[in-house]
Amino acid sequence: WGRMHTGVDIGVPYGTPIRAAASGQVIYAGWMDGYGNLVFVDHGRGLSTGYAHQSSIAVSNGEAVTQGQVIGYVGCTGHCFGPHLHFEVRVNGTPVDPLGYL
Repeated sequence: WGRMHTGVDIGVPYGTPIRAAASGQVIYAGWMDGYGNLVFVDHGRGLSTGYAHQSSIAVSNGEAVTQGQVIGYVGCTGHCFGPHLHFEVRVNGTPVDPLGYL
């Protein structure tokens, strides 16, 4: 794709529920090139998480979500080669290694 891979890909079956890693507010829910159906949740203090390639999105922009709440379902939208969750963590808008947050 010509750019750094900014998250971790977790292979799971199509339609598996995607749950918010922590409580926060949805700051983006929609289509984004490359990511396909994407949700970003702002958790405060500069921390946000992203969940890409969803088959369908279950939340809306501005919605408050709780930890563990279903925010969408695994799919293969955007640039992908099979159903999986692309999970990102950003600190002050900059992607960081998500493995330290799992």
